[in-house]
Amino acid sequence: MQKHGSLLHSWVFSNCIGFSCYALVRVIQHLFWRTRKPQPFLFFLVCLLITPLGFITGSTLAAAIFSYPLLSIFSMQWAYFSSFIGLTMVISLISVWSFWNKAKLSELAAEAEAEKAKSAAIERQALQAQLQMLQAQIEPHMLFNTLANLQGLIALDPPRAQHMLSQLIVYLRNTLSASRAEKTTLQQEFSLIEAYLELLAIRMGKRLTYTLSLPAELREQTIPPMLIQPLVENAIKHGLEPKINGGNIHVAAENDGHFLYLTVADTGLGLSPHAVSPEAQYAGLGLGNINLRERLQALFGPSATFTLEANQPEGAIARISIPFIPTTSS
Repeated sequence: MQKHGSLLHSWVFSNCIGFSCYALVRVIQHLFWRTRKPQPFLFFLVCLLITPLGFITGSTLAAAIFSYPLLSIFSMQWAYFSSFIGLTMVISLISVWSFWNKAKLSELAAEAEAEKAKSAAIERQALQAQLQMLQAQIEPHMLFNTLANLQGLIALDPPRAQHMLSQLIVYLRNTLSASRAEKTTLQQEFSLIEAYLELLAIRMGKRLTYTLSLPAELREQTIPPMLIQPLVENAIKHGLEPKINGGNIHVAAENDGHFLYLTVADTGLGLSPHAVSPEAQYAGLGLGNINLRERLQALFGPSATFTLEANQPEGAIARISIPFIPTTSS
């Protein structure tokens, strides 16, 4: 043994002993505890008791690998048996303690992930409630304006008031089915915008014209509801209504494969010449745009943008940019 002893032989013996101890610990754990978590004290006691057996098994295995006489191996090792067993016990306990801590860390990490998922679910619920509140603030703003206009028309022009009431019913019927949903399609959103503009065209007459541009491939694309309507409302209120001759509104949707662009361009009075920053442009544009910006930030974060810029030769262009995620057909 000493003649043929080498670093390789020592390495094989130590690894065989270590593997035997580990295998025996795993077998005992499977037989007695299976999937249950063992008690720490009892588990360490088992490790101490099976260490001598692991030492003998590992030494036997290593002796068989090198074809050493088993009796010669044990007779040589007997003088150092207590030292070998003690060292093996210490190493086994350190290894078991290390594995135990690793398992405990994994368990704590799993609990942390579960708590994180729970917190995220609560945050999503709070966010949805906030979005519903913001959306609820947008809808009455448009509805009250329409009812006020309808009240005025009843006394001045009953036929036009009747026609306006019919259009309002059509608009509300479509709105109630979509505005409370988490998502709507661009086709539905553009149908609501068309009904809304028809209502305003009754009141404004020839002072208002509009065009809608929705590519066929984007009709079933889903977006948050009531996303474009506030832009149209502000274009009317701040751009076309104050202008004597009125003007035109063009609503369009397009995408470049990465982002979906929703644009409302008007030929109204345009932006204030003092609006030199995005924050200044938001000032005075009403509740709709304020809520819209908050919704975009809440839903999409910094990847969504909302810009206002001057239109040529007159008017303003409001543009929403959100990540484009193709809607899969069912």
